[in-house]
Amino acid sequence: QVQLVESGGGLVQAGGSLRLSCVVSGRTFESYAMGWFRQAPGKEREFVAAISWSGTTYYTDSVKGRFTISRDNPKSTVYLQMSSLKPEDTAVYFCATRNELGVRLNLEYDYWGQGTQVTVSS
Repeated sequence: QVQLVESGGGLVQAGGSLRLSCVVSGRTFESYAMGWFRQAPGKEREFVAAISWSGTTYYTDSVKGRFTISRDNPKSTVYLQMSSLKPEDTAVYFCATRNELGVRLNLEYDYWGQGTQVTVSS
């Protein structure tokens, strides 16, 4: 059974930083792409960043230059380093992985974590 567990969320002031972590179990971590998503209150879940099995990274425009996705295959962990945070980054952040190889920059992921809350105060 594939399981994903996020951590690292919290309350931070605008301009601050947080690093989210997502530990994956139940599968061969290094073979699959990973993605980060977020859902703000009253809004749909949206793509934030993704990383392929080889380390190629992808970002939505609103976080480019501020967020960095990375992976540590021996630790079966994917990270999202968030800097220069803005109040509009406030959301529940989810990590996800797919059953198939290849990256998707949309919600076509098969396994999801429970989410971690990020709140950015102004």
